[in-house]
Amino acid sequence: MSRETDNDKQALAAASIELTLVVQKTQEARLKLDALEQKVVNTQHQVLENHQSGQLIEANEQLVLALLQAQVGVEQAATALREVSHAAQLDVLTGLPNRRLLLGRLAQAVEEAKPDGDGLAVLFLDLNHFKLINDTLGHSAGDEMLKEAALRLSGAVRKNDTVGRYGGDEFIILLGGATSHTDVLGICEKIIKALGVPHPIGNQVLQLAASIGVSYYPKDGDDPHTLIDCADAAMYRAKRHGLGVAFHSTDLPPVPLPTRLLIIQTQKKPGAHHYIAPGEYERRRAQLREANEQLVLTALNAQQLQAAAEDALNKQKKILAIVAHELRNPLTPLTLAAGMLMRSSPERLATIQAIIERQTSHIARLVDDLMDVSRAQTGKLNLNFQPVDIATIIDETVNVCRPAIDLRFQQFVVHQPSRPLMINGDQLRLTQILCNLLGNASKYTPNNGSIELVVGAGTEDITLIFSDTGIGISAEVLPFIFDPFVQDAHAIGVNGTGLGVGLTVVRELVEGHQGSVSVFSGGLGLGSKFIVTLPLHPQSK
Repeated sequence: MSRETDNDKQALAAASIELTLVVQKTQEARLKLDALEQKVVNTQHQVLENHQSGQLIEANEQLVLALLQAQVGVEQAATALREVSHAAQLDVLTGLPNRRLLLGRLAQAVEEAKPDGDGLAVLFLDLNHFKLINDTLGHSAGDEMLKEAALRLSGAVRKNDTVGRYGGDEFIILLGGATSHTDVLGICEKIIKALGVPHPIGNQVLQLAASIGVSYYPKDGDDPHTLIDCADAAMYRAKRHGLGVAFHSTDLPPVPLPTRLLIIQTQKKPGAHHYIAPGEYERRRAQLREANEQLVLTALNAQQLQAAAEDALNKQKKILAIVAHELRNPLTPLTLAAGMLMRSSPERLATIQAIIERQTSHIARLVDDLMDVSRAQTGKLNLNFQPVDIATIIDETVNVCRPAIDLRFQQFVVHQPSRPLMINGDQLRLTQILCNLLGNASKYTPNNGSIELVVGAGTEDITLIFSDTGIGISAEVLPFIFDPFVQDAHAIGVNGTGLGVGLTVVRELVEGHQGSVSVFSGGLGLGSKFIVTLPLHPQSK
């Protein structure tokens, strides 16, 4: 059963809209520069024929103005990219990590966990009878309680644990580090207790309750999806039997804790007397003390969350600085070219034109990559399918990438079957996939390194394996390498920087061809291996 929430979909839709605006603004700058380039060419011919310098000065003035406008567009694009990146990783309503970010952190935790140690635990939490809040108090009250539940869950766990919203009124909590069974029990009890602290909404006071399912790595599973499924099954077992906590492993006994949602009516009729039964006063004082204790704990944990958020923001700023720098790079040579126009001779116009062509080509490549990501995320990526031989695609790719490979004195070998291997696909887009992967392999492989492309065919699929002896990919970045704007720290500045969307384009195009792409790396300095699988055309089977 899919638990994709409306909030997650809204966040992705908002991110797609922001990214589309970035593409439009950058494309407008590109069109202006193309028009000015054409005007420079026309002016060149006029100067050579008529020796008229007035038009050359006018073209220079317009080029300088366009450069200033382009710089403003770059700043606006950087701001929009910051908002897109932030919205893509957090739940809109609660501010917690969303499902995508949560799965990434769980994958990283599984990779770093030691199978022979205490391991890690996954808690699947569902708020009991939450529909009753929406039905009786309205969805705005339900949203407020979800935000309150997120704060209390974050305050009940440890500094290095992760709380994320999985969907609706379901949350996943990742308990990492050295997590013993005793630790898990203590945290579960703390969570149930924190949710049970009364919270006023209008004329009602609510006390939340939850059912929690727990799975352990590696006892119950060794991958994120299996661990989540096991914890989910345990949660439903706890809910059916009215238990607070249940474990997927049957040898661990469940823990009975309060699981009933309470809605206490506090509104009094005009003229009515409010009667407090014996013992009720002391009970309410005890609840008030408990609420104060929880408030202090929440304040302390809020400081920890703020520090973690600031750390995440600093990392994001570094990525956005690279994006802004890459978008600004063409402006410097174009500004120099504008200055040269004022004192140029007809002979130097060819040099100025070459500078403008190189920089506009660079901007065009950036815009094309951004537009492909935008089209893929909005479902507007169109592919022209027809039978094509993979050997033809490989030949075109090698012709495009060979100059850069030869410039770095790299050894490049292709192994492919002698028989034709036909694919039903878009020839231009297939070439783009291979060029991105082979170009990256060359870019991140040192001089005199080795690159290899091995093509294999099974009964149903064709496999292309790109291997290199380059700088490799760190374990922390590997699970997210196909996400937009993700770049490994040690890769920044190697043979020029990029926007970090090339591999995102590869993934979207491969999946658009009903294929798949994966990546493997032994770590820093140990090279990388990208594997693309595409379905064979029926006539090649």
